[in-house]
Amino acid sequence: MTVRVVVGISGASGAAIGVQIVWNLLNISASVDLVISEAAERTIAEELGRDALAEIDALPVRRHDASDIGAAIASGSTPTSGMIVAPCSMRTLSATAHSLSDNLLVRAADVHLKERRPLILIARETPLHLGHLRAMTAVTEMGAIVMPPVPAFYLRPTGIDEIVEQIARRAVDLLRIAPATATAWDGTNL
Repeated sequence: MTVRVVVGISGASGAAIGVQIVWNLLNISASVDLVISEAAERTIAEELGRDALAEIDALPVRRHDASDIGAAIASGSTPTSGMIVAPCSMRTLSATAHSLSDNLLVRAADVHLKERRPLILIARETPLHLGHLRAMTAVTEMGAIVMPPVPAFYLRPTGIDEIVEQIARRAVDLLRIAPATATAWDGTNL
């Protein structure tokens, strides 16, 4: 059986993490349904370059328009192994926390919560105010995993690409669909 994973990329900074997650899923032969918000399209162009969206569209994924709330992934009857939103803006996180399914990205996240499937939100904002924290608490209480993209400095990364790769691998590992690939702390870096 093919593993099917939904990936959402929202408009927060950190688009490279979402793109790397897609690559990591493809590398383990997962089938990927991809939803990119309108704001994320701008962020992708700003952070990864004008050609990045075309490169993403060339990947072997099912890309869904964020306004297509009738897509298969908007229904719990479509089996998936989980969903990762990376980066996850506070708008997307808050909409998910309050079941405001006004676009496909949030609807798919809501479906994963209601079907009790893994939902990992790479929340990207700093500093946080009480509203952000309450929304994070709410989605956590509903079953989501909130995973801020915090670098594993103990691994002594030498650049941004290593940081992005470790965060992406850790997020995919949380789905438990394949053997873990993120570098684990082994206690010997002293």
